[in-house]
Amino acid sequence: MIKVEHIEVFNWEGAIRGMRNPLNSWEKSDSEWKFTGYSSKAERGTHEYIIGEADLALMRKLCRAGSDHRKFLRQIMVSMDITAPLYWWKEFDTYKVGTVANSCSTMHTIHKKPFELDDFSIEHLSIKNYTRFVNTTLSWLNESLDDYLRTNDKADWWQIIQLLPTTYNQKRTVTLNYEVLLNMYHARRNHKLDEWRAFCGYIEEMPYFAEICLEGDNG
Repeated sequence: MIKVEHIEVFNWEGAIRGMRNPLNSWEKSDSEWKFTGYSSKAERGTHEYIIGEADLALMRKLCRAGSDHRKFLRQIMVSMDITAPLYWWKEFDTYKVGTVANSCSTMHTIHKKPFELDDFSIEHLSIKNYTRFVNTTLSWLNESLDDYLRTNDKADWWQIIQLLPTTYNQKRTVTLNYEVLLNMYHARRNHKLDEWRAFCGYIEEMPYFAEICLEGDNG
């Protein structure tokens, strides 16, 4: 299971301006902010940054030329909330460059609520193992939690921390950029984990990602 929420993509204007610095071609830029109407949460209305055809064509050209030429992708920033099992986060953590993450802490908040089935990614368990999980792991975790809340003994807390299954879902707020997302997409889109294939689906739907990074991509 993976859930991606609160996706924000920003710094288009800065990335495009920097993209045109090498040839001093700023006057050829045709992207602009456009008014999209009023909303209940925006007193002065909402605006959207629309990429023009000339800028889009240059972005595609630079993207196809390789990482040395597509540095503008590193300046298109993305923020999102991701809820995923620990076994997925272990693989995500291999992407250390250009990423920042703040997670819900298992060290400080693991005891704040009883463990429930929705806290775990167990959709692929067989009926036999699903039953075992409910009857043993889940009940055992809550028993250790009850002991810790009653005694405040760190030994009881360790019982939870050291045997917490990797199926436990953790939420992190992540900031990264389009270059990192492109690397993830090419490396993980056909991965055996459902979570990676689903995450790559989210990447494809991000503003202009497919048009810039995947147009004419045969990889």
